[in-house]
Amino acid sequence: MPETAVAFLSSRKLHVRRDGATRVIESEFERSVRERAASIARRNDWKMHGLSAMVTGEAAAGLANARPVPVMLTGLTAGPEHGLLYSMETDAISGVFLLDAEGCETRLFHTADFRIRHVAFDSGSAMVAASAFHKDQARSNIAVLPMRGTDITEVTEGDSFDQLPQWVPGPRRQIVFQSAGIGRDAAGRIAGIAPSTIQRLDLDSGDLEEIASETGRDLFQPRQTEDGALWYIRKPHQQSGVVRPTFIGCLRDVALLPFRMARAVFQYFNVFSIMYTGKPLVSGRGALQRRVDPRQLFIHSNIALAGMAQGADEEGETVVPASWELVRRAPSGHIETVAKHVVAYDVAADGSVLYSDGAGITRLTAAGESERVLRAPLIERVLAL
Repeated sequence: MPETAVAFLSSRKLHVRRDGATRVIESEFERSVRERAASIARRNDWKMHGLSAMVTGEAAAGLANARPVPVMLTGLTAGPEHGLLYSMETDAISGVFLLDAEGCETRLFHTADFRIRHVAFDSGSAMVAASAFHKDQARSNIAVLPMRGTDITEVTEGDSFDQLPQWVPGPRRQIVFQSAGIGRDAAGRIAGIAPSTIQRLDLDSGDLEEIASETGRDLFQPRQTEDGALWYIRKPHQQSGVVRPTFIGCLRDVALLPFRMARAVFQYFNVFSIMYTGKPLVSGRGALQRRVDPRQLFIHSNIALAGMAQGADEEGETVVPASWELVRRAPSGHIETVAKHVVAYDVAADGSVLYSDGAGITRLTAAGESERVLRAPLIERVLAL
C-alpha cells in the first residue's frame, strides 16, 4: 500500500516522514533559546573560577545553571497552506508557531501568563483552539485565538482539566474536547480527578453538551470526522484521592522514607537522562523499569511521557497496555474497537488511521490492512499529512 506522509513528535522533537525518509525539523525558537542560555552561561563563567567562587559558592550555582534549557513541544496540527502548526514552551513562556511549506518558522503568539498546549487549526474560520493550562491553579480551559492575532479567549471555565480540543467539520464553529472534573480538599489541594468525558462546545450558540462518557473509564483525544463518527481513546480510570492517615500507615511511611527518597532521586536523574539522551540510566528490566501509566501526559504536560520509555525495550515493544483502546462510535451509536495499545492517533483524508503505541506508528487502512510505518522512541503525537 502507498505510504501516508506523517508528522509526529518523538523524544521532544518534531519529525516528518515522506517517501520512506524521516527527517528531524529543527525549531528556530528552540535554537535561539538554547543559544541565549549558552551565552548567559559564558558571560557568567568567571563566577565559577577563582577564590571568590569558592568563597561565595558561585561555582556550584554556575554548574546548576549551566544545564540545558528544557524546550518542550506540546501540540501539533496541520496549518494553512500545507504548513505545520505547533505549540512549544519553556519554563518561562509558551507560544504557538507556524512552520510554512518553505521551512520558515513564525511565532504567532506567546505568553507567560499560562501554558498554551494542544493546538488545533480550523481552516474555515482561520481560528486556533488550544488548551490553556493555569499552573498556579492546577486547571486548564479551552481557549481560541485568531490565526493572525493575539486576542485569546478562554471559552470554558470551571475547576476541571479541559484539554485536547479538535474542530468539528461543518459550517458551525464547534469543538470537541476531553474534560475531567477536579476534586479538592479544604486547603484547595487536588484530592481526586474524575474520569475524563468528551464534551462538544458550539461557539456560535454557546451550547455545551456531554457527548460521550463511560463509567470507570477515561475517554480522551476526541475527534469527529466529516461522516459524523466520533473517535477517541479509552482506558480504565485509576482512582486517585487523599488517603486518610493511620498510625500503622505512618509507621510504615517512616520506615520506607529512605528507600522512597533514594527511588525519587534515581527517577529524577532517569527522566533527565531520557529527555536529553533518549536512554534510561538502567537498560535492563527490573523493579525500576516497570511500565509507567502515561495518563498524566494528557493532564499536566508531555514531559511525563519520558516515564513511558521505561516500559519499552530496545526492540521497541509497546509501552502502553492493551486496555488503551482506539474506538470509533458511528452516527448510529455503534461502538467498535479499532486498535489496542494506542497512545496517539490521527485519521487521514483517505479514511486510513495512523496510530502509535508510544514506540512506533502503524497504519490501518479502511479495508482493515495494517502495516508498521516506523519505529521511534517516545512518540506522543501523530499527524497524517
